[in-house]
Amino acid sequence: MAITAPTPWLAAGLVVCAALAIASAPWALDAPLLNVVFKPLATLCVIAHAWPRGHDAPLVRRWVLAGLVFSLAGDVALLWPQQGFLPGLVSFLLAHLAYLVAFTRSERLAAWPAAFVGYAAVAGLVLWQLWPGVPAGLRAPVAAYVVCLAAMAAQAAVLWRRGSPRGAVLALGGALFLASDALLATNKFAGPLPLASLWILASYWSAQWCIASWLKPR
Repeated sequence: MAITAPTPWLAAGLVVCAALAIASAPWALDAPLLNVVFKPLATLCVIAHAWPRGHDAPLVRRWVLAGLVFSLAGDVALLWPQQGFLPGLVSFLLAHLAYLVAFTRSERLAAWPAAFVGYAAVAGLVLWQLWPGVPAGLRAPVAAYVVCLAAMAAQAAVLWRRGSPRGAVLALGGALFLASDALLATNKFAGPLPLASLWILASYWSAQWCIASWLKPR
């Protein structure tokens, strides 16, 4: 029998690692090394939370874990905000595609069209606001990323609407992910936000924890 870490301990570990990563920002401790160490560790806590879950649906579990691993790769790439931005963007795009595959195993894509219309409107508004500040060379990958992100969040809402177990927490995770990335993009392309790392990273890890928690526990 596999031995798994209790969820409360992993949740506590995530909170501590996230707090230290956020506190590495210039407005707090101004200690970049904390970010290098604790940002990946925070996502590893989420992966450890997801690992023992979802054994009733192995294919879904596999794709959710793939999404988390791609997210971890994106976290590492974004430790270098300039050079790592495009690799990080691609890693997170692959994460959202992996989540989409997982979320369409039990419900077809766009089974609740209203969710896709709503998220398309939100994504379009975000792009419209940020587009002037996005460099020409990044416009195509940024647009593709936003489409995948919005589709992932909308499909999460589909599962909630269709009565999937723990669907509400999944839908919350999708919404938080979109909010986190909208804040990140605003901070990067429109102008610095106050306490940016706090809002971006807190919503990001909350989103990932919600997505991992959608998997059925043993």
